[in-house]
Amino acid sequence: MTTSPEAADLSQQRALAEWLPGRIAAERPAILVLGDVMLDGWWNGSIERLCREAPAPVVDVQSRESVPGGAANTAMNLAALGARVSVAGIIGTDDAGVDLRNQLVAAGIDVTHLLDHPDMVTTTKIRISSGGQVMLRIDDSASSVPAAALAELAALVRSAVEHQQAVMVCDYGTGVLADPVRRALVDALAGRGRGEPGGRPLLVVDSHDPRPWAPLHPDLVTPNAQETARMLDIRLPDGRDRVAEVGRHAEALLEATGAGAVVVTLDRDGTVLLRPDGVTHRTWARPAAEKQASGAGDTFVAALTLARSAGLPLTASLDLAQSAADVVVHQPGTSVCSTAQLSRYLKAFADTALDAGELERQLELHRAQDQRIVLTNGCFDVLHSGHTRYLNQAKQLGDILVVALNSDRSVRRLKGEGRPINAVADRAAVVAALSCVDYVTVFDTPTAAPLIRQLRPEVYAKGGDYAPEMLAETPAVEEYGGRVAILDYVADRSTTAVVNKIRDGEGAVQTN
Repeated sequence: MTTSPEAADLSQQRALAEWLPGRIAAERPAILVLGDVMLDGWWNGSIERLCREAPAPVVDVQSRESVPGGAANTAMNLAALGARVSVAGIIGTDDAGVDLRNQLVAAGIDVTHLLDHPDMVTTTKIRISSGGQVMLRIDDSASSVPAAALAELAALVRSAVEHQQAVMVCDYGTGVLADPVRRALVDALAGRGRGEPGGRPLLVVDSHDPRPWAPLHPDLVTPNAQETARMLDIRLPDGRDRVAEVGRHAEALLEATGAGAVVVTLDRDGTVLLRPDGVTHRTWARPAAEKQASGAGDTFVAALTLARSAGLPLTASLDLAQSAADVVVHQPGTSVCSTAQLSRYLKAFADTALDAGELERQLELHRAQDQRIVLTNGCFDVLHSGHTRYLNQAKQLGDILVVALNSDRSVRRLKGEGRPINAVADRAAVVAALSCVDYVTVFDTPTAAPLIRQLRPEVYAKGGDYAPEMLAETPAVEEYGGRVAILDYVADRSTTAVVNKIRDGEGAVQTN
């Protein structure tokens, strides 16, 4: 007996560090990447003089590296995370094309449907840097894609999508995915029902303009902020305001893209999920200092697609994908995130619960930057969708979200001897791994009032059918002029209900 995706959505139990990457690696879903494959070059050198012909620096090149980029980088990320990957696209017979094909093959990627054509120029993007700063990028690509190559790729699309659990469309506007190929994909997927044996695979579109792909009714589209603004013909504001602005246009984005869900990626501000049911979900990035990093968006969409094709819930998939992107932005160049790296990154949260003294010092640093602190508390024993929705709402009340967990002894006092299901170290690991959570701490007192008096958060958030005067913590918050915020109560989601469901085997599916 295995837990169904729906039950997993209600019970993201155990540490993400151990369960999610292992689940994905065990499933090894078959995924086709169809699109604009490229070769990225990273040339690094020193600058000690200007050239005589013009006031331009002379870079004495000391190292050269070439790595798959664009759709090829997406494929490399999928392979590194444990998928069985195929690539379909068009390259030239030039040196760049040979190099790109060899690197994909070395990574274990199926290149049966990667066509090379003598009249095609393999797209390359060479970045020239010095002292950790990119000085120049040189792009080389075909002015047009040969019609014969397009026709050949279109003829291969139907066989390429066969037996795939997911198809990723990576359309960066080079012309490889022009009408012949797009129409062939529409025809190949026509009449194939979702979720049926031999039926339609999961379809994810990562495109500079997702609108031409709307007739395919993709499951997910992943536009970035600039692409979203172009679709809406508006200018998005900066910071937190652009998240709210994107949310206000959810209906228009869903209609324009024909997608089952839209995930708008907002670089340093994470991502926002938009669905027809009006439910949104945020992830928050943990950005690194400015570095020579490229391709975090490819990593994000690869991890998201892989997690969904492995049967993980959408919100859990988004958080996992955000973690994978966070890994990559801390690496130079065009990088990939492997299963081992993702596991190490998530396991780092296992011991992240700070004691109150250290947390107080950290929060003072945030206040010095005029950041607002939000604190909430609870058992968070078996994490479910009501919890994640509530924590996302709490995060949006300020800049820094602190989650205070009841100690194991405190949970037993509140819930009885059968609880907690998970020890506080495991609970802290799961909660800390959520991108909306900045800090986790543990308290052992009957209420969180002593901790609140010490940390003095600007906002104290609580979920449920409470009024502020019903909370034991309210007087402590009001003593220093803080605010109590009561968030949505999700009546059909509770830890007790989830535990009973798991124990009774409800919602589980039998495996052969």
